[in-house]
Amino acid sequence: MKQIYSDLIQFRGNHYDFGYMQGKLLKDSNTIENRKKQWKIRRPRFTIGEEVVKKVMKQFAPAIWDELLGFQDALEWKIEDVLQEFGGYRLEYMRSGCSIFTGTDYMIRNYDYHPKTYEGRYTIFQPTDQGYAVIGPSQRITGRMDGMNEKGLAMGYNFMHRKKPGDGFICNMIGRIVLETCANVGEAISLLKEIPHRHSFSYVVLDETGETFVVEATPRGVEVRRSNVCTNHFELLKHENRYHLDDSYKRMDAIEAQRDQINNAYQAFRMLNDTDKGVFSKQYKSWAGTIHTSGYLPKQKKAWFALGGDREPLIFDFHKWLQGENITTKQILGEVDTDLPFVHMESNVR
Repeated sequence: MKQIYSDLIQFRGNHYDFGYMQGKLLKDSNTIENRKKQWKIRRPRFTIGEEVVKKVMKQFAPAIWDELLGFQDALEWKIEDVLQEFGGYRLEYMRSGCSIFTGTDYMIRNYDYHPKTYEGRYTIFQPTDQGYAVIGPSQRITGRMDGMNEKGLAMGYNFMHRKKPGDGFICNMIGRIVLETCANVGEAISLLKEIPHRHSFSYVVLDETGETFVVEATPRGVEVRRSNVCTNHFELLKHENRYHLDDSYKRMDAIEAQRDQINNAYQAFRMLNDTDKGVFSKQYKSWAGTIHTSGYLPKQKKAWFALGGDREPLIFDFHKWLQGENITTKQILGEVDTDLPFVHMESNVR
């Protein structure tokens, strides 16, 4: 078992200052040094133009552009390097797993991916310039793989495939934009229909009304359905599915077999986080091992989080934080059953 951690980062202020603060934290870190080495091996196939990204970012989330400028100044990088690392537009994304189960007042989500991609950052940001406050773990630093905003909108996404990519945002930046700019599921669905998608994902959204929607999104089209279970295959856009879906159906079947016994958020959390329930995955070498389990309770404005399996959730009172009460936790600790390296903890992670 490997002991791992996530740093808790909380910030109140404008986007530029948030970016500058994060850039200072990341400068000379394992995360940045490892990413530099990875880019030497895996060179980008194209240049991401500043004006192109700026134009599309200004259309959907102009304040996040200011955050990128904060990163640029803190890291003393060229803007092209900032966009390649943090821009969230026209970048590549490796395959992953993930499972989501919701009730009328909760969303529980397993994040399944490769350890060398995990940055170990749990963020709480309340912007003073534009956008809603958001709590949740980050991906690619500026993106959010799941989270909840101050209006009680919770979001998580599940990978479908990378076939025929389009000119658009990648999943984690889309998740960030949804949470910062949408107050409810209706607004989230409208945005997901409008925003350009780089790859194919299902975005699961839940708000205080208690109804969950799964938005199946590809560069070629978007469909919406009501469901409280989502793994890694489309139900409506079936022609877009990958050929090998056994693991996705296996996890969905495990959830379906147990759902009638689930009466509250904690039982749902146990179903996804316990390693003997058939949903938690240890396939870390296959880019599909469960690294964290998140829980969001929109009506209570509380967020749950655990690193690794068979853990009790750490509970954050987002409502109190929004009223000005900072969280005293500095690091979230956990352990996973793998010997693979984590990008934020070790050097020379290729």
